[in-house]
Formats: sequence, C-alpha cells, structure tokens
Amino acid sequence: MDKQPNNNYSRRQFIGTVLAGTGALVAGPGVSQVQAGRKSRKGRQITDVVALGKSGIKTTMLAQGTGWRGGARSSAHTRLGEKAFTKLIRTSLDNGVRLMDMADLYGSHPYIRTALKGVPRDNYNILTKLWPREAFWNMPSGGAIEEVNRFRKELNTDLLDICLIHCMTDTKWPDTFKRIRDELDEMKDKGAVKAVGVSCHDLGAVKVAATDPWTDVILARINNVGKEALMDGTPEEVAPVLKQARANGKIVIGMKIFGEGRLTNPEQKDSSLKYVFENELVDAITIGMMEPKHVGDTIKRANKALKA
Repeated sequence: MDKQPNNNYSRRQFIGTVLAGTGALVAGPGVSQVQAGRKSRKGRQITDVVALGKSGIKTTMLAQGTGWRGGARSSAHTRLGEKAFTKLIRTSLDNGVRLMDMADLYGSHPYIRTALKGVPRDNYNILTKLWPREAFWNMPSGGAIEEVNRFRKELNTDLLDICLIHCMTDTKWPDTFKRIRDELDEMKDKGAVKAVGVSCHDLGAVKVAATDPWTDVILARINNVGKEALMDGTPEEVAPVLKQARANGKIVIGMKIFGEGRLTNPEQKDSSLKYVFENELVDAITIGMMEPKHVGDTIKRANKALKA
C-alpha cells in the first residue's frame, strides 16, 4: 500500500521541473505580466509543473481534490476507505498530478499522510483549509497557530504550501477572521506556510478577496453554467472578478469545474474546461476525481481544453 514511487514518476517530475524553469506561468501584479504568463501556457499539459504567482510554489495546474460531499471531518473520498483512497492518490501521482487539495473539514489529512508515505516531499504540494467556525466536530482556537501546527503533525510535514480560511460567505470575512489572518501571517513568516488566502462560497467574498492585500490565493467556484452547477453567480458575473483578481496578482484556483458532479456527460465537462481555460480565469483547478479511471480521463480532457 505504501509502495515507493516508480522511476517513471520521478523522471516525469524532473522533466516537469525543467519545463517550469523555461516558461512557468507567473501571475504578476500587473495585467501585462499576467498576460505574459498566460502566453507561456500555450502548448502546456495540465500536469506540467508551473510557478504559482510570486508564492515560490511550483506545482501542477491540476489538483486532486479530496472533499467531495465533505463535512464533519469526512468526505466521499475518505469514505472510500484507506486502501482505495491510497490507490486513488498514487494513481494521481503516477499520472503527474502533484497538488493535493484537502481540508480539516474533509478529514483527509491522515488519509493523505498514509497515501504519501515514502513519497519524497518535493514530489507533491499541499493545499489545505482551516475551518474557522465552531461546530459539533470542531472547536476552533480563534486563530491559526494551533491549527497549522496540528495540520503539520497530521500530514507529517514542516510545510503547508497553501493554507486557506475555509468557506467565506460574506464581504466581512477580513474583519471577522482578523486573528486567523494575523496568525497565518505569523506562520508564513516562520516558514510553516508559503501562501495564504480563502476559499469562497459567495460572490461578494470573492470580490473582496480579489482586492484584499493579504490574500495570496483564492479558491473560487467557476464553470460555464452558473448557480445550477454550484457557482456563486452567473459566469458573466463571476468571470470578470476572477480576471481582476489575477490582474491584481492573486493566484486563482478554480473549483466546481464539473459542478460537484452535476456536469456529468462528456460534452458538459469539455465545455466547462474549455470555458475556464479559454477565458484565462484560473492558475490551476481542483477536481475531486473519485476513481483511478477518472484521473486519466480528466487529464485527457483538460489537455484538450488547454490546446483549444
């Protein structure tokens, strides 16, 4: 179950790193710099290693999600069981996907730790999220130091590449979660976290994040359908906000590309991916692939959309 990565995987990661150095996507603070990064994306594959803005993070444009229908430290992914979960994660790794998207809410930290046992830390990146609200399963500290230190122990790592405040639902989140933001900054200064930001479930929250100086990363819901596929507005409402966020130097990671399973047929999936990539709305996407066979299919579809 904890087999070492094969030689083909290591070679692919080396090649990806070299490619990143010759033309990585860099989302800078100005529109012209963002456009320059976008031009370098032409001809790329979704599993090529790229630079995410000025964060110093180099990873793939595709993330393996672990939180489909997640809540109370459980998700459809963790409910697969440890053996199937590990097989899924290893399949993603073997196919070149190195960004792992998880959260305290999903309960996926210990599963990821098991799945990645024996894999060199340089071969994958961690994106996780801090749930800031009190619930029957969660008693928040009010800040982030306690949570980040726990996450690092759960994941057996010194570094969280990206740590987000989970599920922002209004425009007041910067004030509401000021202590969390301050303590994430402290952990960032100590080298425990590379980039910070928010995941958003409200268009107003995204608009604030797009201009907020503190925010490095925005995890935003985007597809070509809209609210019927779990977006925070119509594509016409959301797309300009994400473009502005990228122009402001924010790293935008798209979620709900397939509407959390609502966009099921191949035409719907292809259309959504094409819309997101053609309109240059994101730096990366996260998709909660549930089975090993979904990994190859998603990579194929995403590469097709990138070429378009």
